[in-house]
Amino acid sequence: MRVRVLFFGILKDVAGRNDTEFDLSEGASVQDVLARCVTAFPRMEKLLNSSAVAVNQRYSDRETPLHGHDEVALLPPVSGGTQNVNQNASLKRPPDLSGPPASRAIIVRDRIDTAGVLGRIKRGEDGAAVVFEGVVRNQTHGRKTLYLDYEAYEEMALQQMKQLADQALQRFAIRDVAMVHRLGRLEIGDASVLVVVASAHRGAAFEACRWLIDTLKRTVPIWKKEYFADGAVWADGEPFPDEILHGSAGSRGSPGKTDASK
Repeated sequence: MRVRVLFFGILKDVAGRNDTEFDLSEGASVQDVLARCVTAFPRMEKLLNSSAVAVNQRYSDRETPLHGHDEVALLPPVSGGTQNVNQNASLKRPPDLSGPPASRAIIVRDRIDTAGVLGRIKRGEDGAAVVFEGVVRNQTHGRKTLYLDYEAYEEMALQQMKQLADQALQRFAIRDVAMVHRLGRLEIGDASVLVVVASAHRGAAFEACRWLIDTLKRTVPIWKKEYFADGAVWADGEPFPDEILHGSAGSRGSPGKTDASK
């Protein structure tokens, strides 16, 4: 059977390509794909130890069985985050899912319209609207940054962002949320990501906004490459949470193709 393997971030640089295909025996698993990658690209071995795997756009473990035409994505740690994510927020009230779900999370390649998103999300019953913008800064560890380039496993990233929005509505006493992430080349001062949270009270809005951006930066498959006068590097990301790295965040067994799969 033949499977398609996708490379992202630094793994793409090591492989020297965006993707490849392997012919595998029936009953092969993700681990067999990883072994083939190490044989084909020996420099990839150490990197794969800290990389997550998605089968047909769902996080999966190394023992996940594969089927013909499956899409296996190898995902290095994403573009950055923090370990201080509040995982103990309690459900404050039943979630309000009455807003337009499709607009709660979007990916764009043009400038993020912060004012427009804020204006769309606010309502008369809101007492707070918290806005977070991630902005491209002009240096990293004292090294002058020229510009950034963001890439994503786009279909999966969008799914993950929508799931985070729904989870925030369940975990916090908020009314609505919107998230926007930009891909492609970003100049100094450009906004790369936007999170807007609306609620009756500021406390819940602040907590939800912090949880959303921190979790997005640890789990959503988006990477950034920093360009300097003397070269370029993929930004180091925090390690994936154990439930993603070891597969418990997805379902065991082959999840099957999604509608967005290629």
